[in-house]
Amino acid sequence: MDKIPTTRKGFNALETELKQLKSVERPAIIEAIAEARELGDLKENAEYHSAREKQGFIEGRIKELEGIISLAEVIDPASLSGSVKFGATVTVADEDTDEEKTWQIVGEYEANVEQGLLNIKSPIARALIGKEEGDSVEVRTPGGVKSYEIVEIAYV
Repeated sequence: MDKIPTTRKGFNALETELKQLKSVERPAIIEAIAEARELGDLKENAEYHSAREKQGFIEGRIKELEGIISLAEVIDPASLSGSVKFGATVTVADEDTDEEKTWQIVGEYEANVEQGLLNIKSPIARALIGKEEGDSVEVRTPGGVKSYEIVEIAYV
């Protein structure tokens, strides 16, 4: 399988979530299932069924995180420079409104647009990759075509 690019911060967040699930959530749900079993008839025991459902979710998420972590390739943006690449923090100006936005291009499992973390597979990130400061890019969005000028590229 292909490696999954991620920043150190994103990788650490995945490891923290996995540790939380294994050391806190999993034991708590096992205890909740044991307590629900003591209440009697399992067929009509809503607490038991709810706990089992949550256990399935937790176990699935643990497997998913272990798979992601095993394929993760941690990339340090501070060691990069030049045109826009994975890990770059890019400031762009909307060519219609002059509104500036700043995004860091990150892996898909750490992306969060509200926090300025843009998925490398997103249309905007794909349009920015390989471009230089001063370049214009056109991005097809659900709201139509947007034009941006790259104001600044930083690797932090």
